[in-house]
Amino acid sequence: MSNLVTILSTKVLSPSQRETLENNYFSVIEEDFIATKNQNFELTEINSNLIFTSQNAAQSVLLHPKCQELKSKNIFCVGIKTKALLEENGFNVIVYVDYAADLAEIITLIYANESYTFFSGNLRKETLPKALKEAKIKFNEIQVYETSLTPKKVKVAVEAILFFSPSGVESYLKKNTIKKELCFCIGETTADALPKTVKNIIIAAQPSIEDVIEECIEEYK
Repeated sequence: MSNLVTILSTKVLSPSQRETLENNYFSVIEEDFIATKNQNFELTEINSNLIFTSQNAAQSVLLHPKCQELKSKNIFCVGIKTKALLEENGFNVIVYVDYAADLAEIITLIYANESYTFFSGNLRKETLPKALKEAKIKFNEIQVYETSLTPKKVKVAVEAILFFSPSGVESYLKKNTIKKELCFCIGETTADALPKTVKNIIIAAQPSIEDVIEECIEEYK
């Protein structure tokens, strides 16, 4: 391939991620379409199991001065990166899956008699809390980080766009439209956030940034 393919990443990539793309003849434009910040919160009324559905939630909890006290609890989490981060910090992850819907199913089918504390962000989906409520499972929720949209107008024509979260899609669409661009999504939930008119969607085999990049390289080989 001689011509560079111009792609937009809706989050700023790490130098090695960017390099992987550039080594495969991509010209990469990157912008953070969302911003996250940790919130102050109290660790009170913590139930016997903890739920994390994002790395951001895990990072925020790890910074809490009383974080040590949580290490006796069992962890249910979404995402291999979230699992790795928690385990590196001495937490016991007993269940991990790729999607919140799968976690809801496992908890309601197998661990319904347990109690949970769900550490979440302000833009979290209803999937998990709704399933737990409907199954009458004891849980509470503590918001530990905040996501805000940081929309920008993209002035350069791109052939493909990399999306990593539903809120990233929402932010992008505030100032841009998707025409013929190929959309690479980190997972089903992110793909579902795209307008129904968008047909060129490729979902990563595993929900990780590396897998999105891999799909992109494969597609243009």
